[in-house]
Amino acid sequence: MDTHTLSAFIAVAETGSFSQAAQQLYITQSAVSKRIALLENQLDRKLFDRIGRSVGLTEAGLALLPRAKTILIAIQDASRAMGNLSGEVHGKLTLAASHHISLHRLPPILRKFSQTYPDVQLNLKFDESEVAYDGVLHGDLELALITLAPQPNAAIHSQTIWVDNLQYVVCKEHPLANETHVTLEQLTHYAAILPGTQTFTQQIVAEQFRRKRLDLNVAMSTNYLDTIRMMVSIGLGWSLLPETMIDDTLTVLNTGSEPIQRELGYIYHRDRTLSNAASRLVDMLTYSV
Repeated sequence: MDTHTLSAFIAVAETGSFSQAAQQLYITQSAVSKRIALLENQLDRKLFDRIGRSVGLTEAGLALLPRAKTILIAIQDASRAMGNLSGEVHGKLTLAASHHISLHRLPPILRKFSQTYPDVQLNLKFDESEVAYDGVLHGDLELALITLAPQPNAAIHSQTIWVDNLQYVVCKEHPLANETHVTLEQLTHYAAILPGTQTFTQQIVAEQFRRKRLDLNVAMSTNYLDTIRMMVSIGLGWSLLPETMIDDTLTVLNTGSEPIQRELGYIYHRDRTLSNAASRLVDMLTYSV
């Protein structure tokens, strides 16, 4: 059993396909098959059921998967710890950032980082905050820049870098646009456009309505705030948007309710040793505000 066979096993398990696993690992499909066969021989257990084009984990495969991930993470962590001793800042840095942070917060920091540390190969993924959060929690990502979870897992270290003040907004022609005061109860009679129910942002908003024993009337959902701003501006509903995104096509509603804020920042796994590159990026983020 070695890292190559375990990597192949995890890739097939997660993609459900030998061909997709091969593409992910940049090797041939036959090489993936040989690695899986070797692992099955070593363990004397069948790890996958192959029925036609369908590939699924056996009971042994299900038992091995979390352990295989733990082994690989431990090896990678040891390698980073040894590499950090040199003090050099180089190699690959795998991180994810939410679409909003990528567009509105990150560009100047990434520009400065790439200029300061040209030997670092950035592997940046654009993910929803919740997807990136799971990636860090399960060891697939070293670092993530996201909307921070209201109640993070104890294994996650999170640090606030920016704070978004959210405002209720409608378009200029909306029936509520000329009201001097709008209650949350009034808003429930009109269509809302919000991020999906599983997003940290909607969880924060829903909690404010829940405390008033009110139900949100969500007509449409998208996790892209720029798209939400566009849909609100053409009269499809109301929403909450960061103050930094509000322009003259929108009217801010005075609800008199408790201000809503969402915290943006970085997260990493507490049990993971950060590479020198990740540590430098964390430092740069911390001193950017």
